[in-house]
Amino acid sequence: MSGHSKFANIKHKKEKNDAAKGKIFTIIGREIAIAVKEGGADPANNSKLRDVIAKAKANNMPNDTIERGIKKAAGDGDSVNYVQVTYEGYGPSGTAIIVDALTDNKNRTAANVRNAFTKGQGNIGTQGCVSYLFDQKGQIIIAKEDCNMDADDLMMMALDAGAEDFSEEEDSFEVITAPDDFSAVREALEAENIPMASAEVTMIPQTYVSLTDEKDITNIQRILDLLDEDDDVQEVYHNWEE
Repeated sequence: MSGHSKFANIKHKKEKNDAAKGKIFTIIGREIAIAVKEGGADPANNSKLRDVIAKAKANNMPNDTIERGIKKAAGDGDSVNYVQVTYEGYGPSGTAIIVDALTDNKNRTAANVRNAFTKGQGNIGTQGCVSYLFDQKGQIIIAKEDCNMDADDLMMMALDAGAEDFSEEEDSFEVITAPDDFSAVREALEAENIPMASAEVTMIPQTYVSLTDEKDITNIQRILDLLDEDDDVQEVYHNWEE
């Protein structure tokens, strides 16, 4: 989409995360715990854990912190059990928002998410009310400034590994995969030492909504900021063209 720099959004997100490392490390720590409980502590036999480790490294999480998280999840039978919950709703002017959370208290999380929507003049909807406006895809972003490979060679490498699509933007390359093929494609790029600014299975909007009213922009920013501050919230997807 013209004028929509995914890499710029990632840099902005990482700058915010750098100011709140504890938050992003808490998020990834919970994802590590879930991955270990579902598939074991050996990354060689657990593709979900390998993906979380790659995400941790992309966010500059120290290796010893990652290893501690894996050991704790593997050895602590009394550790907190997190459950995954998803909320869908509407922001100003019909913008669509999806919230993924990992929580040990669904009532607390539901109240906090509802509060964020309410304060930004939005509202929570029913399951499925906006998710049909998004496609679940593996998305890998490669910053041009970090990659010396020719665009055509990079494209062929990604497609040969199983990617669905490859696109070039002004400052980055984007590789899109089916969710089930994401791990294989990411690992193929990793094996060739391709630096990835971001690599995750995400929800990509089919279309974006532009907001021109200052009040609407203030309100959706309020929703997103409140959700960002909530430790239970893992990811927030929306179709606002920022």
